Amino acid sequence: MSSPLALLRAAVVLTPSALALSLPPLIPAIPGVTEALNGIAPPLPVLQVPTPPLPSPPWEGSSIKPKKIGYFWTASGDNQHKDFLATYSLDDDTFGTLLWVTDVPSSGNSPHHLSPSLDGKTLIGGGLLSLLKTQDTAFYFDTTDPYQPTFKKSNRGILSSIVDEIRAKPEGGFFITYMGSAVGTSPGRLVETDAEFNIIHEWPESVEGTLNILGEQFSPHGLSIDFEKNIILTSDFIVPLSILKPSLQILRANTLRLWDLPSREIISTIEIPDGGGIQDVKFIPGNEEAAALATAVHLGQVWIIYPFRKDSNGKQGVAKLLFDLGPKARDTTAIYSDISADGKLAYFTLTTADHIAALDISDLDNVKRLDDPDEEQPTIGPHYIKITPDQKHIVVTDYFVQTGDIGLINTPADFKALYIDILDDGSLSFNRSIDFQREFANRGGAKPHSSVVFDLTDPENPIYY
Repeated sequence: MSSPLALLRAAVVLTPSALALSLPPLIPAIPGVTEALNGIAPPLPVLQVPTPPLPSPPWEGSSIKPKKIGYFWTASGDNQHKDFLATYSLDDDTFGTLLWVTDVPSSGNSPHHLSPSLDGKTLIGGGLLSLLKTQDTAFYFDTTDPYQPTFKKSNRGILSSIVDEIRAKPEGGFFITYMGSAVGTSPGRLVETDAEFNIIHEWPESVEGTLNILGEQFSPHGLSIDFEKNIILTSDFIVPLSILKPSLQILRANTLRLWDLPSREIISTIEIPDGGGIQDVKFIPGNEEAAALATAVHLGQVWIIYPFRKDSNGKQGVAKLLFDLGPKARDTTAIYSDISADGKLAYFTLTTADHIAALDISDLDNVKRLDDPDEEQPTIGPHYIKITPDQKHIVVTDYFVQTGDIGLINTPADFKALYIDILDDGSLSFNRSIDFQREFANRGGAKPHSSVVFDLTDPENPIYY
């Protein structure tokens, strides 16, 4: 008779070929027939009617060839037209000029995070709520022509859903945090693709790893990888299904997982007491201890994670409070971050506080705040933040999540992409933005969640981030 562990192993270990899945829409588009479904399909608890998208309205792009390009992974405001990748110029003289719109073949995905391959030839964008219409959850774009991206393919996991953070692999392909199970509960998975962007693993796959994520909420959102030190950190945020009605309470996590990169095994679980959702984690570039910053949403705090230190019980991985962002930062629904390439500056979006915080972290024993926490900034609902490759600006998208009548999270937003100058002292100067509501009014407006920036200033050394 097989032992319980043997049965568990058989249940959780799948062959790579079994993980590659892409399905056609449940309701195929029939011109003149299915368009009407978008207007009559009622909002349902959790799963939604898988209506095909409305035909895309016209748009006018430019043939200019800017040196700095911004890509924005965007939802159609009406949730009926196709979701899309919007490509814009970020050059000073042509800032905000629309270059191209690349549709995906579905709607209502709630486009989430976006990331490039290391060679800059592919972008991947995740769909936060694609599961609700039983659609593919990861969308790939060909950026061989950086000015006119094309849709490449889409797929989904078997064990997991709800795509969040993405990191490119040096050999090609991606690591991706899928925050929920196949039905949006805990546990999620750390998904891995090959160089052709086929899903080949949904980690953990071992018995020990599976017992770890079954034993305590595993809702990985944040993801950071140190390929030199061979470690991965994922941070647990919320159980995705718990943000949807009829849920009455959002289930937030207080943990991070430390992984061994070569084996893809979980080394330890690191706790931030009463963290209330550890949304983000990022290694500090150049730090000798491979330290990382993690954001605790309920506390409104930034914690530092030392992955190679051990606690008093000998467990690897230690978390310590680094900086309290103050009362206005507490319970702000989301706190996302980015760190400068030299590891000296860190920026944090406080979504429902309508604020972007800036810290000088050049001396981790003496962190200095560079923004005024009481300043009223020209931003509503800031979330995704990215420092541009030249380290002179940050790009912030003013939109987090709006689930509408079916959910518990509906954060205010003005749906703009902000292009903010970084001053010499690391503080911020607000000046330029792109108004997606105005630009895409014929789609019911638009909701840009995330961005990628290509800097082609030096053709021999392009930077993709």
